[in-house]
Amino acid sequence: MTKVKSSWEIEENAKYFLESERGAVPGSDLQLEIMASIVQQWCPTPSNLLDLGCGDGILGRFMITCFPEVYAVFVDFSDPMLNAAKASLSHVPNSTILKADFSAKEWLEVLEPHKPFDVIISGFAIHHQPDQRKKELYSEIYNLLSKDGVFLNLEHVESSTQEVSMLFEDYYIEHLHNFQLKSNPETSKEIVADGFRNRPDKDEDQLAPVGTQCKWLREIGFKDVDCFFKQFEIALFGGRK
Repeated sequence: MTKVKSSWEIEENAKYFLESERGAVPGSDLQLEIMASIVQQWCPTPSNLLDLGCGDGILGRFMITCFPEVYAVFVDFSDPMLNAAKASLSHVPNSTILKADFSAKEWLEVLEPHKPFDVIISGFAIHHQPDQRKKELYSEIYNLLSKDGVFLNLEHVESSTQEVSMLFEDYYIEHLHNFQLKSNPETSKEIVADGFRNRPDKDEDQLAPVGTQCKWLREIGFKDVDCFFKQFEIALFGGRK
């Protein structure tokens, strides 16, 4: 039996997130609105887009609705997520779905025929990598971008203190409970909280402060680097080449 590297390779975990948790992510509509606004200002006519760690492709699909002429490449390492992406993109033209593990630089071989990209977006994928790999990955992303290309990373980042992290946890659990009440009015908040605190992917989290990650981007050569959105430990940050 092949040993899985990540809990995201297990179909039940991926299904639970897509059906029972993602819809509870606070500020999700605002996150998409801000991302589209930034791309519209910095790269109003993108021709080639990469959705890194695409899940079922929600970020890339939204960008396609905003920029119908863009060609979008969707990449993930998880077969369950890629299957979800294939289902959601089955009627979307000008898109390609690829499997690649971006925990090592070999993932670039898969992208070679498709680069450069005007826009690279990532959603809740890079925080599973150790700091050194994050920095390497940001450099690789920089080199995949076309001149003036835009990189936007929607991420789970580290809080400044444990107390702040606990505030975020309570805030997130409240949203998660309210979301699950819609489909099951008898859902217990205690059960939701226990599930969140013991979720299978928790041990994979290797969070870094958003300020530190913005510093890495500047050192690599990205310009106009900033944190465009932060809601506790959910942050949108990036820059352009």
